[in-house]
Amino acid sequence: MQAQDHVAVVIPAFNEAEALPSFLAEIRASFAAVGRSVTLIVMDDASTDDTSSAAAPLADVVRAPVNRGHGPTALAAYAEGLRSGAGTIVHVDGDGQFYGDDIARVAVALDRAEADVVHGVRRGRTDPWFRRCLSGLVRFAVMLLCGRSVPDVNTPLRAYHPDTLQMLVDGVPDGALVPHVHFSIAEARERLRVRYVSVESIPRRGAVSQGTMWGAGRTRVVLPPGRLVRFAARAFAELWRVDIRGPRRGRARISGRDAALRG
Repeated sequence: MQAQDHVAVVIPAFNEAEALPSFLAEIRASFAAVGRSVTLIVMDDASTDDTSSAAAPLADVVRAPVNRGHGPTALAAYAEGLRSGAGTIVHVDGDGQFYGDDIARVAVALDRAEADVVHGVRRGRTDPWFRRCLSGLVRFAVMLLCGRSVPDVNTPLRAYHPDTLQMLVDGVPDGALVPHVHFSIAEARERLRVRYVSVESIPRRGAVSQGTMWGAGRTRVVLPPGRLVRFAARAFAELWRVDIRGPRRGRARISGRDAALRG
């Protein structure tokens, strides 16, 4: 099996013992159906449940010694993917909000479209008003910064070639709160070849809502939770420091093409 046919799917997870077994099995079946070898890597962010043991029969599991939050855990998961030697690295969250077939489609599109990056653009999302407003504000800020509209700026479903991913990882702090927003900004600024693949967003597979700050599990969410407000303030401060005020790093462009591929 050639390196480009080997896919590493990296999965940050916190308290996802209920969701992971069926989700991992579905991902394996979907990649088998498209003829790709897949390595599943679960980065357990010091869960307080049995996330690691639930995932171990189906994936390589790395457990963090302390809980660091989603952003740092996603970056740690990407680092494991880079060490795997896979020709394609796919990121997806451990709450199972995507179908395995869509995850495989995103991975396959990276080569078929001759792209540097593939984003899974979520459709059918049922989010509280404040989450939609926050996403719209971030998308507008990215358009002002980069002159390019990114349909789903913080999507957790993404596929990268290792060289592209390494460049992006090198451009953000190790403890970044919102690495995917930083990635989207860098991709736009560097005029990388980005393909957008429409994927379905489904409810989280586990009933436990620990680890989320979006108000999941509540029957009615009227106002944004305080934890989310504090996180958003810290995230915007980080974007200002890293992407706006901070010096732009001199990155070598991966591709000479200026326009993103749409599909």
